[in-house]
Amino acid sequence: MAYLENIRTFLRVYELGNMSAAARDLRISSAVASSRVSQLEEHLNVRLFQRTTRALSPTEHGNLFYRGATKIIEAVEEAEAEISNVTRSPRGTLFVAAPIGMGQRLIAPAIPRFKAANPLIDIRLRLSDRKVDLTGEGLDAAFFLGTPEDSNLKIRKIADCSRILCASPEYLKRKGTPQGSEDLASGKHDCLNMRYPGAPEFQWPLQTKTGVKRVAVSGPFESDHGDVLTGWALEGHGIVLKPVFEVADYLADGRLVPVLESEPPIPVQMACLYTHRRRQDPKVRLFLDFMVAQIQKALVEMPGRETA
Repeated sequence: MAYLENIRTFLRVYELGNMSAAARDLRISSAVASSRVSQLEEHLNVRLFQRTTRALSPTEHGNLFYRGATKIIEAVEEAEAEISNVTRSPRGTLFVAAPIGMGQRLIAPAIPRFKAANPLIDIRLRLSDRKVDLTGEGLDAAFFLGTPEDSNLKIRKIADCSRILCASPEYLKRKGTPQGSEDLASGKHDCLNMRYPGAPEFQWPLQTKTGVKRVAVSGPFESDHGDVLTGWALEGHGIVLKPVFEVADYLADGRLVPVLESEPPIPVQMACLYTHRRRQDPKVRLFLDFMVAQIQKALVEMPGRETA
């Protein structure tokens, strides 16, 4: 098992390009991670990484070993999955990513229930509104809202989520209520937008009488954190486009009010990404089945029926 752990550590160092990042990911110290890689190098009698004070890069031997090591770990995981199927006791650790709003409101509350029903499975949940690299970051599953770009991954659809344009009463009193999408495009209003590296230009897809219209919007504030945008909207700084489940409580108590209901945003797909190999892992399959059912139930029970 020590040799396998050394290989797993090498893979994460290779994929993340940083010893400290790999150590954090594996929940071990940097010293332990470095020791495991050194032990592997000693066993193979080659240098796997070139190390400097500022950078770490794989050698030719490192690149070669990575390709073979990946197959080794995949074979071990598949064998463990087959054993788990036979024993009907899936076990191990799942690494899962999700957008912040979805993760906080829909996924995190269900994880303790999943753990109670499956005590041999641990969950490592990472929340971020940025796009994640499923394979590069060693994730078993990644929840998302929208349309994924990587066609090589498998998709488990959960729901079509209603979205809404909303703002605080204070903002609308100060700036007025938009009467049509042209008011948003003209720059009369401050639109609060999500921005992260690689994000497309801001366009809000609205359902109009003549079909879907993609409205280019702008505003003084933007963030890569969805809850920051909600906070700004609550403070009266602009109009925000949100999945209804993220702002249902604020709509219910009047802190946010719907805007431009005659031209609502089109629904957004909520789904989960995974690789074909991961889907064969019984603990991944068990987790996805459980979470899809829990999320669909939570959406239906929210005010306004979130699924389209």
